Amino acid sequence: MDITVFSNPALSREVRSLPAAQYNLARMLQARSPLGVAFVPIRGMQFLAILDAEEFIFVDSQYKQWAVLAWQGFRPQARASLLDAVPFEAVFYREDAQAVQRQLQPELFKAMQALAGRERIDGPARVLKFQRPADGR
Repeated sequence: MDITVFSNPALSREVRSLPAAQYNLARMLQARSPLGVAFVPIRGMQFLAILDAEEFIFVDSQYKQWAVLAWQGFRPQARASLLDAVPFEAVFYREDAQAVQRQLQPELFKAMQALAGRERIDGPARVLKFQRPADGR
């Protein structure tokens, strides 16, 4: 599956942390995918989370090609134990992204748990990164 995601310039950034159970589950889902990318539908919010080794990107169903927010710069080496939270940087690309963020973290965990309960994903998937077109489309 190929999905192209564009992003506007970041409106704001903030340092956050992801609970260990959520971070570890995300990495487990990536490991199950042949190309190391997990696509997690968050049905209750109509969002798709794209989890790869570098970042987690969140897109909504209305504007499928535009990132709403991203979680980047995960630093698992900063934790003293596998049970400690993992710091990262949240990058907000849309005005309402901080409000979305508050609801997103618990909903993502539920969606990842549901996905983990399914069979192994054997189909190929990759994320292609492109710059935003000059005409804004």
